[in-house]
Amino acid sequence: MQIVNTKSELSVAVSKFNKSGRKVGFVPTMGNLHKGHLSLVSAAFDECDVVVVSIFVNPMQFGENEDLATYPRTPESDIEALSAMNVDLVYLPPVSDVYPGGLTNQTRVVVPGLSEILCGISRPQFFSGVATVVNRLFNLVQPDCAFFGRKDFQQLLVIRKMVRDLAMPVQVHAVDIVREEDGLAMSSRNAYLDSKQRQQAARLNQVLQRAASNYMEYDAITDLERDAREQLASYGFRVDYVEVRRSEDLEQPSGDDTSLVILAAAWIGSTRLIDNREFTVHE
Repeated sequence: MQIVNTKSELSVAVSKFNKSGRKVGFVPTMGNLHKGHLSLVSAAFDECDVVVVSIFVNPMQFGENEDLATYPRTPESDIEALSAMNVDLVYLPPVSDVYPGGLTNQTRVVVPGLSEILCGISRPQFFSGVATVVNRLFNLVQPDCAFFGRKDFQQLLVIRKMVRDLAMPVQVHAVDIVREEDGLAMSSRNAYLDSKQRQQAARLNQVLQRAASNYMEYDAITDLERDAREQLASYGFRVDYVEVRRSEDLEQPSGDDTSLVILAAAWIGSTRLIDNREFTVHE
């Protein structure tokens, strides 16, 4: 496994991949890898001949008073895990290599509409930061395919729209959520939870699963969303949002829509968790 820290080293390696004609898969991460990340790597190997992983905590997607400084960084164990999976190349750059002109002077990518709802309301800088860094990484790595988890459902759709709108020659693959035994979606931020909060956190998935299962029992979506918010609050969550949307584009569903997703963001103490459940409405 080759590890590179600069875009010039990356360019040399990418050039060799391109000349060989092998299909390149790319998994962008912020490190602190868990089984969810590694499932993306496995999916990349299923589809591609070469797998590239980036590890970069992207400062552009963090707002003021968010956890950039404390975000868990575990490069040694990350590299060990990726080496065990025979990943071909790891790009582990400093901020100066990704944003050589600094954050202030960096050209930014804005994906309208999708970036302005749900998580985009409480984290207005987030999706522009994600789209900008993913755009830059795509240009540096030049992958044929890229792999993203369904846990970050809104992010997945933002990336897909960016790729479509900018005619980028990258196939975006979605990989299913990997959960703990009690249903909690795996996330690097789960490490922030103490033992009591960790037990509470599993309720997030349970509430969403129950809401999706009971969808047809409600005359109004707003009533279902309200009940889910109240249930989460009763379990000690501070709720950001719980909303049912059309899974295709996160628009408000109409009576004819059958492929839906219920999404939630909620705080336990100082930790913000997100999760979702996709479901199909059967007449």
